[in-house]
Amino acid sequence: MRIAVFGPGGVGGYFGAHLARAGHEVHLIGRGAHLEAVRAAGLRVESLKDSFSARPAGATGDPAAVGPVDLVLVAVKTWQLIEAAPTLAPLIGPATVVLPLLNGVEAHEILAEALGANHVLGGLCRIIAYIAAPGVIRHVGAEPTIIFGELDNRRSARVETLRAAFIESGFGAIVPPDIHVAIWEKFMLVCTWSGLGAVTRTPLGVWLRLPGTRALAEAALREVVAVANARSVAVAPTQVEATLRFLDTLPYESTASMQRDIMEGRPSELEAQNGAVVRLGQAAGVPTPVHSFLYHALLPQELAARGALPEDG
Repeated sequence: MRIAVFGPGGVGGYFGAHLARAGHEVHLIGRGAHLEAVRAAGLRVESLKDSFSARPAGATGDPAAVGPVDLVLVAVKTWQLIEAAPTLAPLIGPATVVLPLLNGVEAHEILAEALGANHVLGGLCRIIAYIAAPGVIRHVGAEPTIIFGELDNRRSARVETLRAAFIESGFGAIVPPDIHVAIWEKFMLVCTWSGLGAVTRTPLGVWLRLPGTRALAEAALREVVAVANARSVAVAPTQVEATLRFLDTLPYESTASMQRDIMEGRPSELEAQNGAVVRLGQAAGVPTPVHSFLYHALLPQELAARGALPEDG
């Protein structure tokens, strides 16, 4: 299979390296020192499961240099997607499948508008991984799994082909009964973890074990369920407790990627996470007071990272 990985960071780099090791023709599309290191020496994965090196078929900053592929894995940050989506056009052939692995609940809509809905699947992933050094991906938590499906939940031939290829490449692949429910279930986990972690500036284990912040987390999760249900996505209320139980299983010192970006003064996914809960809640007439607090408390730091703070006077 000919595959392009657009955004070969912790997520894209991990899955792309596994696909390359399995014999697929993988082209990584990125930028900066990380891309140059991959060009020079390939991609190194340091993992809880197994560590290895893989050399992709190509590494470039220009999708046009790759041309049409069978599969595009999109793993950029959510705030980069609107600008990036149209640049994927050179990768698209008549049968190309585009699979987003981003946080948030709107990536498939953005990609469908830019590239055509017939090319786009719904998708998400489970993994905690990051760029440890240029050319090096470090996997530190969660069983690596891609969860994906047709947007109308058909069990299509292309979905089954991808599922088999992913499993043969050494990571999990799940086609859920309802991909929209799966996307929102991850969204409620990520935006709650990210927001509380960024506001408290503490690891997961700290705010989960303090009664006050744990109660805020539960309320935040319930808000997301209410917004999803108002948008006709059937996330069950029992998912609130299930999410808290899952968070309890993660390492005490875990932090979310949005939290790390905010704490280190980088642009983050705030608008696509807590900001999206607030925005989509307002559109559906659902109050979201916890996420509204998290969003507005973190917004000044986000604006500072983007050089967009209001000027004095």
